[in-house]
Amino acid sequence: MKEILAGIDIGGTTIKLAFLTEQGEIITKWEIPTNKADAGKGIFADIKKAVTDKLEELEIPYESLKSVGVGAPGPVDQEKGLLGGAVNIGWGDNFPLRDLVEEALGVPAVIENDANVAALGEMWKGAGSGAKNLICVTLGTGVGGGVIVGGDIIHGANGAAGEIGHITSVPQGGYMCNCGKSGCLETVASATGIVRSAKDNLAVYEGDSVLKEKLHANGDLSAKDIFDAAKAGDDLAKETVAELADHLGIALADIVGIFNPERIVIGGGVSKAGDFLISELEQAFTRYVFKPSASTNIVLAQLGNDAGIVGAGWLAAHKI
Repeated sequence: MKEILAGIDIGGTTIKLAFLTEQGEIITKWEIPTNKADAGKGIFADIKKAVTDKLEELEIPYESLKSVGVGAPGPVDQEKGLLGGAVNIGWGDNFPLRDLVEEALGVPAVIENDANVAALGEMWKGAGSGAKNLICVTLGTGVGGGVIVGGDIIHGANGAAGEIGHITSVPQGGYMCNCGKSGCLETVASATGIVRSAKDNLAVYEGDSVLKEKLHANGDLSAKDIFDAAKAGDDLAKETVAELADHLGIALADIVGIFNPERIVIGGGVSKAGDFLISELEQAFTRYVFKPSASTNIVLAQLGNDAGIVGAGWLAAHKI
């Protein structure tokens, strides 16, 4: 009987699931809505039903399921199997996520922070393949990150290592962050941050910009609007992208000075700006990096939304 692994990526809106081989190949993948009613108590019954139904559909015996890896938002105590709270789902501190998953599925489980599982996925089967020392940064609504040294995630003293988005980038006069302090990297380098920066720049900009027209016509801007305008040569958009790249370049240069990784993998929605973003970021990074570490390559993530389920599969294959 051939054994399979399950990878589960729990988010505030959807739960992504996959069955994988022990070599990390996806057999099938699907998703279900995140049931946040009653502080998310029904999530584990939903996961059990989703896994059981899919195994029956594929005519795979339940006994073939060897283990499961789970990614979830929030700091993790992997040894104790505790999640340090997931506010957007309703789970409080010291939430026994591993035990609840094991109880639901009847197989060994291991848990990890969602940004960390994405990093592991890119290391195993994505842009970080072949590297054992890398930094993964997710530029989305916020800024997430994972630091991998010697082929494994760095957790730190209480599971909060790798929180790249909360490096202080604007020490005075910065925007408030959802974490409770001000001036965090994610307030200026996320999709939300670049839109806010563009609006600030527009408020004092006296020249012409296509972003003025878009803001007037649509009532708002998107990160895509800004990158598209910058690629087309719009001066204000180019200035706004350069500000993002500068903040992120400084943060990455500082991290590289400590960990000396082979690669930095950039993912998330903002990474859809592609080579244009990477070029801007490389220029900023080169200005600030410690020269002996300048060989670090900055590359685009490859797995997209599959990074979390693949990384969760890595956990199931390597940490149980």
